[in-house]
Amino acid sequence: QVQLVESGGGSVQAGGSLRLSCAVSGVLSSVNAIGWYRQAPGTQRELVAHIRSDGSTNYADSMKGRFTISRDTAKSTVYLQMNSLKSADTAVYYCHVQGRLFGSIWENWGQGTQVTVSS
Repeated sequence: QVQLVESGGGSVQAGGSLRLSCAVSGVLSSVNAIGWYRQAPGTQRELVAHIRSDGSTNYADSMKGRFTISRDTAKSTVYLQMNSLKSADTAVYYCHVQGRLFGSIWENWGQGTQVTVSS
C-alpha cells in the first residue's frame, strides 16, 4: 500500500506561484507513475501532470509551460511548481499514484489540497 500526503496549497493572486508537495510512503517498487489531478466545483477531475518511474513527464495542454512536475527520490516527494497562476486554476489538487502488481493495476489518491487564485 502506498500513501500520499499533499501540502502547499493556499491562496495566491493571479500571476503568482505555488509549489505543491506530495509525500509518498509505503512500498514503491511497483509504482508506475505519480501525478497531480485537480477538480474545480461542478467539474470532473482532470489530469494536470504525471511523472513516470523512468522520469518522463506528461502535462495537460493548458498547463504546459506554466506547471512543472518533478521528484526528489531521496525524500520520496513529488512536486508541482505552478507559475503564472490564473483564476481558472482554482481547484482542489490531488496527488495520485498508479502501479502494477502481479499483473493488476492499482491506484491511490491523496486527500487533496485547495488552491485558490484570485484575480
